[in-house]
Amino acid sequence: MSEDNQSQGPATILCIGMAGSGKTTFMQRLNAHLHSKKTPPYVINLDPAVLKIPFGANIDIRDSIKYKKVMEEYNLGPNGAIVTSLNLFSTKIDQVIKLVEKRSSSVKNVIVDTPGQIECFIWSASGSIITEAFASTFPTVVAYIVDTPRNTSPTTFMSNMLYACSILYKTKLPMIIVFNKTDVQDAEFAKEWMKDFENFQIALNNDQDLNNDDGSSYMSSLVNSMSLMLEEFYSTLDVVGVSSYTGAGFDEFLDAVDNKIDEYNDYYKSERERILKQKEQDEKKRQNKSLNNLMKDLKINKTDSEVLSDYEEENEDEEYQGELDRDEDEPTREYTFPEDRNSEINSMNDSDLQSRYQEAFESTAKTASSQTAENIANYIRR
Repeated sequence: MSEDNQSQGPATILCIGMAGSGKTTFMQRLNAHLHSKKTPPYVINLDPAVLKIPFGANIDIRDSIKYKKVMEEYNLGPNGAIVTSLNLFSTKIDQVIKLVEKRSSSVKNVIVDTPGQIECFIWSASGSIITEAFASTFPTVVAYIVDTPRNTSPTTFMSNMLYACSILYKTKLPMIIVFNKTDVQDAEFAKEWMKDFENFQIALNNDQDLNNDDGSSYMSSLVNSMSLMLEEFYSTLDVVGVSSYTGAGFDEFLDAVDNKIDEYNDYYKSERERILKQKEQDEKKRQNKSLNNLMKDLKINKTDSEVLSDYEEENEDEEYQGELDRDEDEPTREYTFPEDRNSEINSMNDSDLQSRYQEAFESTAKTASSQTAENIANYIRR
C-alpha cells in the first residue's frame, strides 16, 4: 500500500463469497501472507455462526453476540439468527470504527470476514450499515471470492458473475474478482471468458453438446445475452487467481488492492461525497418544504422577519384589518372582533353614546391631551 493511500487510513478489504468458496481459508492465507511481509493486518470476523476461525481476530462478533442464544431467544432459524446478530452488532459499529482508527497509524490493512450466507450480509440493512461505515471512513474494496472448480460450467459461471454484478452496484465500491482454489483448477479459462465473448460462446455450445441438452435453446440465448450485457461490467474489474492452500497469487492480489484503492480515491470517493452532499441538499429541501407548509398553515408571510404573538400589541387599525382578511374557516378566536364592537355601538342610543364619551373624557382630562381625548372619541364612534 502506497504512502499516499496510507495517509488516508488503512485499506479495508471486505471478503465476500458464496458458501464453500473458501472465503475463510482465503482470510487465513491473506492474514499469514501480510504477517510474512511484516505488515500484520487488523482482522475482523463478522460471522456469528462459525465455530472456529483459523486466524486471530482483533474484533470478533462472537465475543459480544451468542448466535445460539439469539436463535433460542428470538425463536429464529439459522439465517434469521445471522441477520439478527448482525443487526445487534451494527448498533455498535461506531465503536468498531473508533477502535480501527486508533490503530490506523500502525496498520496498513483491515480485512473483514463476512458470513458464508452471502445474502444475510449483502441484502440486509445491517450489512449496508457496516459497509457504509467502513467505506465512509477508510478506502474500502470488495473481494468477491469465487470457487473456481465449481464454475467450469458456463451457466454456473454466468450466475456467479451476475451475483458479483449485483453486489458491485449494491455496495458501489471497487471490486476484485478472486478465483480461489487455483491449485485444483486453473483460472485462465474464466479470464478468457471474461475477455472474449466468442470463447465463452464456444464453451457454452460445447457444454450443451456434452450434456445432450436439446431443449436449452432458450437458456443458451439468455446466457449469451447476459454475457454481452456484462462486457462493460468486466471492464471495471480486477481479476486474480489465488490458491488459499499454497499461497500462490497473493502478491498479485495485493497489487490489485493497491490499484483499487487508487480507483476508490479517484472515482468512488468523489462519487460517495457527491451522493452524501446530494442527500444533505435533499434533506434541507425537505426541511424547507416542511417549514413552508407550516408557515402556510399558520398564515405566516415568508417575508416576515419575525412572528408576532397574539398577545403582542400592534397598531390597532392594522390588527383589525388583518383579522378581517383572515379565512372564514379559521377557528373562532376568544377575543371580540371589531364587527362585534361596531354592532354593540350601533345598538346604543345617542344618550348612551354621549354618557360614555363624557365618562371617558373626564377620566383622562387631567392627564391626557386634547389629542388623546379626540382619539378616544374616534375610537368610541367607530
